[in-house]
Amino acid sequence: MKMNTTQIEQTLRQLDAQAIPAEHPAILQLERLFGEHTYFLDRNGLSIVEPVAAEQPDGHMGVVVVLANWTDGAETSLQPHAPEATDRIIDLGRDRSH
Repeated sequence: MKMNTTQIEQTLRQLDAQAIPAEHPAILQLERLFGEHTYFLDRNGLSIVEPVAAEQPDGHMGVVVVLANWTDGAETSLQPHAPEATDRIIDLGRDRSH
């Protein structure tokens, strides 16, 4: 899921991570590998947030999905793997388009 600025800010309040800026040189490669998403880096590695299938009436929720883990303690190299949904749920707030 590609997030808007409000959704990114909402996610960062709940997830100890950094959003990779859309203009970052690695984004093209990440999109080739994993599709169009907003990508986050944290102490565990690379992740995205995917919408939860059953939306709540008072807002939208997303689940954190890990796409790659750090290969070393220095966090200098990532090892991609099959997407792994976590038990971490993010409240993305109300959909302002309605």
